[in-house]
Amino acid sequence: MLMLVNGDVESGGVSGCRLGWGQAIKNLLPRKLNPLDIFNEVAAAVLTLTGFQHVSRVGEMRGHSTLLSVLVERWRPETHTFHLPVGEVTVTLEEVSYILGLLVNGEAVTGRSDSSHQFLVENCIACFGREPGPQDHVLGKVNLAWVWRCRDTEPCDTQESVERYVRAHIFCVLGTFVFLDKSTTSLNSKFLPLLWNFDWISSYSWGAASLAHLYRSLCRASRYNCKEMDGPLILLFVWAWERMPLLAPIPRDQFGDVGFSLARRWSHWRRHTRYIRRHTAHFRRGLDDMGVEDESCNH
Repeated sequence: MLMLVNGDVESGGVSGCRLGWGQAIKNLLPRKLNPLDIFNEVAAAVLTLTGFQHVSRVGEMRGHSTLLSVLVERWRPETHTFHLPVGEVTVTLEEVSYILGLLVNGEAVTGRSDSSHQFLVENCIACFGREPGPQDHVLGKVNLAWVWRCRDTEPCDTQESVERYVRAHIFCVLGTFVFLDKSTTSLNSKFLPLLWNFDWISSYSWGAASLAHLYRSLCRASRYNCKEMDGPLILLFVWAWERMPLLAPIPRDQFGDVGFSLARRWSHWRRHTRYIRRHTAHFRRGLDDMGVEDESCNH
């Protein structure tokens, strides 16, 4: 969840609507996923078949309130683009594929939305083989901590057990990376039916759904009276750092070859106090001074 808090804001004119005086968006990215060395080897092989192996390797990442505030200022809901002096730019499906490694072609991520207790319980039993307790769900949402426990207690000694393990892992990935909501600790049970048929998981366009969620979150955050924002923030931050290196915490040439996906490049980078303390004025000035020769910003 992202909330509006006090921060250092520069007055003056920049194209578009600025956040209110003294406001900046606080960043609260989700906790990191379990490292690969404690991920069941048998399940890891099966996870690859679902298409979630790359996003599962992203790990921990830190975002920044001031940068997010400046990006939201430049967002235009009517075109779903960021307005910059050099033109309009936006996150594309191709970039989602490279950054998160999720499928962007396939069946639409859609289905029935039901907040009833019966719907939640039936789907949890179908996906994880057990029923959540009263403290493990609320208002149609499943507590991610309970799903992690389901995953970590699976013996993975049969094909069915391995599939339950992977379903639980994917559900947590959806809740912490792909469809992060304001609770940051739970995920709507409406996604569970999409995990029922294990062979169908890889057929859905999870990347396209993630991008749609990001667009929707940015549109909501751009409203003058909005005080919080959710969404796939890792996608947004990595896109900004890759496309506009002047906004990045460290130069890209300091990274080694981490393979696919691009988000892994920014995982676990050392936290620089100088970067964290940069005010919104610094990022606004950088975007205002950006020239058309900046190839990283061109699409």
